[in-house]
Amino acid sequence: MDLRVIKNEETELSIEIAGEDHTFMNVLKGALLETEGVVAATYDMNPEQSGGQTDPILTIKTEEGVAPLDTLEAAAGNVKDKTNALRDAFLAA
Repeated sequence: MDLRVIKNEETELSIEIAGEDHTFMNVLKGALLETEGVVAATYDMNPEQSGGQTDPILTIKTEEGVAPLDTLEAAAGNVKDKTNALRDAFLAA
């Protein structure tokens, strides 16, 4: 997975995530919105409104004193945990 940081500020992070689509981005956005300290999480992948950009750009906004990169790490860990639990339940069925 290729990531390109577009904006990295105290309470806001925007990164381009190459090669991903709505499926992954919705899961990640949902996990971010469940993460403590996240005020907003969204992504954009509309090439017509973005000057031809086709890879999604994820934007995270956090409360003061909460690092957006830390919330991204926590949300990604949450997605991994849920995916592993689903796989284990499937294998046990």
